[in-house]
Amino acid sequence: MSDPVKTITYAPQVFETAGFDAAKAIILTPERGTTTEERWRVETPFLAEYINGYLAIDAGSILLDYGCGIGRLSKAMIDLTGCSCVGVDISPRMREMAPDYVNSPRFKVVSPEELRTLAAGGFTVDAAIASWVLQHCAKPAEDIAAICGVLGSSDWMFVLNNDGRAVPTDAGWIEDGINLDALLSTGFEMMDRERFPAGASSAFIAANSFLTWWRRR
Repeated sequence: MSDPVKTITYAPQVFETAGFDAAKAIILTPERGTTTEERWRVETPFLAEYINGYLAIDAGSILLDYGCGIGRLSKAMIDLTGCSCVGVDISPRMREMAPDYVNSPRFKVVSPEELRTLAAGGFTVDAAIASWVLQHCAKPAEDIAAICGVLGSSDWMFVLNNDGRAVPTDAGWIEDGINLDALLSTGFEMMDRERFPAGASSAFIAANSFLTWWRRR
């Protein structure tokens, strides 16, 4: 008799953490040629400047930071532009730590379920960012739909991801074969795509990740 096929289960608890240092190591993992602290120090301001250069965000803008973690990019964008940010994260512990890390009245953090409630009430944002997050989502089509639900008239979304998927499960991190570009293309048009610059990360990250800009169809 053959062994039963093991059912692989999504394991979002990997994103739960005890404190800021552990959270930072989950959000920006140490990779070949760089460390978490180096990535935090170099990558974060680069992305804030890059995003702002494309969108020209100002103090009147509301930015959705989808998969915000402890609010790394929200804090950088608020400090740089004075905008308001709504962070969204699946992890209760990350959401608990984020307000202390960002430390701004211009920041609010909600769960994905709360975001859908806000969308149902007519809440909109001026643009959305999803940095190193869609690659980890169990059902990215649902996450993309949630983002679409709050995009206002500008319709812009920035996505930073690995080339492949890395979904946390009880069997480890897996590549499930979902094509994120194909999913995004059902509701968005890709406007720009480029490799992550090695000078803002590392040669390894640059060779295995990409920056993309999307506009809702």
